[in-house]
Amino acid sequence: MAEIDQSGGGKKGGKKRSKKASTKIDMTPMVDLGFLLITFFMLTTTLAKPVTMQLSMPDKTETKETSPVKASETLTVLPDENKVYYYQGKPGDATTVVQVTDYSDQGIRQVLFRLKKQVGQNFTIVIKATKGAKYKNMVDLLDECAITDNKRYALLEITPIDEEMVKKSGK
Repeated sequence: MAEIDQSGGGKKGGKKRSKKASTKIDMTPMVDLGFLLITFFMLTTTLAKPVTMQLSMPDKTETKETSPVKASETLTVLPDENKVYYYQGKPGDATTVVQVTDYSDQGIRQVLFRLKKQVGQNFTIVIKATKGAKYKNMVDLLDECAITDNKRYALLEITPIDEEMVKKSGK
């Protein structure tokens, strides 16, 4: 509590100054309110749900029927750790040229958009992962297929012919 100074003395002007009482604020209710608000917002917010990509798989049947696909409407993509090798046409053919790009938006995405513009919507992407490819590389490539709205793709094992073509490209 504040006290009243009744002493008469002071400095030369005879002014009397009263003592100011120190004020204390109890912070306990403020802290309680803060924790209640934090608890409320934690319990009422929805956390980010994992997003999965739709992957359509063929039915497991005994007969292995394949439909013929034109070589001009097929792009074979060979993902490696840092590079993406690709070619259009039949593997091992003398006219087939292996080209190299990367996983960036100016890389394989532009290749897929360009082929889509040339051939149209009905082209097939054949994905054959090399031995140096990581899981992340396959996910990146499947993401590029989803971004470019390509619904026809196949995941196959890499053949010795494809491995030889990658080695011959020397890039």
